[in-house]
Amino acid sequence: MQPESYFSHVRDTFREKGDPEIAQMQMWYLRHQFDFFGLKMPRWMALTREIHRQSGLPQGEDLKTLVRLCFSDDHREMQYFALETVQKALAGQDPDFIYFLEELITTKSWWDTVDWIAKLAGMHFRRFPALIQPVTEVWMATDNIWLQRVCLIFQLMYREKTDKALMFAYIRKLSGSKEFFIQKAAGWALRQYSKTDPEAVVDFVQNNRLAPLSKREALRWIKQQESKGK
Repeated sequence: MQPESYFSHVRDTFREKGDPEIAQMQMWYLRHQFDFFGLKMPRWMALTREIHRQSGLPQGEDLKTLVRLCFSDDHREMQYFALETVQKALAGQDPDFIYFLEELITTKSWWDTVDWIAKLAGMHFRRFPALIQPVTEVWMATDNIWLQRVCLIFQLMYREKTDKALMFAYIRKLSGSKEFFIQKAAGWALRQYSKTDPEAVVDFVQNNRLAPLSKREALRWIKQQESKGK
């Protein structure tokens, strides 16, 4: 199926199955930045699986064309479909696919899609670790808070394989940011890593000037464990 026909099939299916009342709640939740068909996650995921089963996963340039079409649509579920499709096809991509993920990070950017793409970037970087330093250094040097946020959180699932020196360095570089999504991401990255190396996180927080939000988030899991032990 050609990307244009594939896109039309997805859009028509989602529109037919949507619920306008749910759509209103979804639009409110994301501050009316995007339209919605009114499909909750279990529903659009089920529809996506069925479409993939029937139509297969596009590959190569067809995949990129389909995803770009989905990202050009006003309805947020189309971006969700695109990212689920990318995730299913990610293992077969070459190193340069990271630049397509970069394009998606900066398109219709908000936390819901950016955090998902951060996970995909983390998966891709695990396959091609030589990309991590050069790509994230470029992202950090931009003024784009979403690219910077990804630099902070792409290692969330790395656990003991986390490059803590890199993570700490990027958090320090952005420690003066007034952006909520940067401060929150810094705390989130530290909180997640505290489950692997709590001593390192406590030491980092104590010896660096962090925004109160970042510090609070960073130590939340540790404090929860301390409360349970009392």
